[in-house]
Formats: sequence, C-alpha cells, structure tokens
Amino acid sequence: MLRALILALAVLGCPVSGLAHDAPHDQRLPTIGPAPGFALTSQDGARVTLGDIRAKVVAVTFIFTSCKDTCPLLTAKMAQVQDKLGKDFGTRIAFLSITVDPERDTPEVLKRYAENFGANLTGWAFLTGTPDAIKDVTRRYGVFVSKAGEEVDHTFLTSLVDPHGILRVQYIGVRFDPEEFRRDLLSLLDETE
Repeated sequence: MLRALILALAVLGCPVSGLAHDAPHDQRLPTIGPAPGFALTSQDGARVTLGDIRAKVVAVTFIFTSCKDTCPLLTAKMAQVQDKLGKDFGTRIAFLSITVDPERDTPEVLKRYAENFGANLTGWAFLTGTPDAIKDVTRRYGVFVSKAGEEVDHTFLTSLVDPHGILRVQYIGVRFDPEEFRRDLLSLLDETE
C-alpha cells in the first residue's frame, strides 16, 4: 500500500513535494533533515523537549481533545500500534501527541484523553504549551492550523524522528497502514544496531 510522504513543506521554506513511498523493506527510510526541537508541557505537568527523548525513535502527531472525527481515529490507531510494539515501546520508541488547541487542552484534559484511549504514558506523552509555542512547533513541522470560534481545523501529519534527531518520514492523513507504520518504527531501530 502506498503512503504519502512529505519531503519538504513550504512552511519550512522548501517546495512542497508529496511523494508516494513504496520502497523495498531492505532499503533505508529517506532522510528529510533535523527534526524541529521544542519544549512543551506533558499531561503530568512536566517539561518535555525533543532532546529529552534522543536515542529513541519518536512518532510526533498533532491532535486536539474536542475533535469528534479524525483525531480520535488517529489516536486509536496509534494506541493499536503501541500495543503491538511490545517491550520496545517506552524503552526504545516513544509517541508524542501535541495539541493544536492549547487554550482548551490543559495537562489535565490531555491526561483524561490519553487514559480514554489506553495510552501507555511511560512511552507516550500528550503535550501542550502556550499558544505561541504551539504555533511555532506546528509551523516548523508543517502543520496548518485554522481556528474559527470553537472550530479547529488542522493538517493531520505524523512525523517519525530517528534516534539521532533526524526527521525521516511524514505520513499525511490518518489512513496510513498501521502495520507499515510499525515496521517503519522498527526499521529505524534496526539502523542503530
């Protein structure tokens, strides 16, 4: 199955090029460039930076808790993959879900959301921050966010970062194959062995 890859995004100062990725499984995943760093607040009120998770494979997603359609599908898919990663989840692979609605998604709200989806919080952090910090991280990851009153619209982008802090793959949408996603996570672990 083909999945969309975004190699460079206009908001990052590069031309947009959506490419389908169907590389043989013995080939390395492409390299996009250094993953944008950030410092945000977890569902437990702790400060989390991308640098804190160096040496792990990291999947970064963008959600908001009052979303009624696509965010729950993405979070459920991530929980499904989390369960299939076994002992590697938390120790060698981490998930970060960043809210695009920081005004409503406080750490307490994010914690309830995580618990509702069975997120293993030893390896999965749900992050919020000031509106300016969230605006900065979404822009640097190429996520478009539009708010009109209570309505929030945003690009669904899941980014994989290797243990060296390099952005390797970005899946657009929520229709990517969870098994392929799991294999991609594990392939980035294999590169470090």
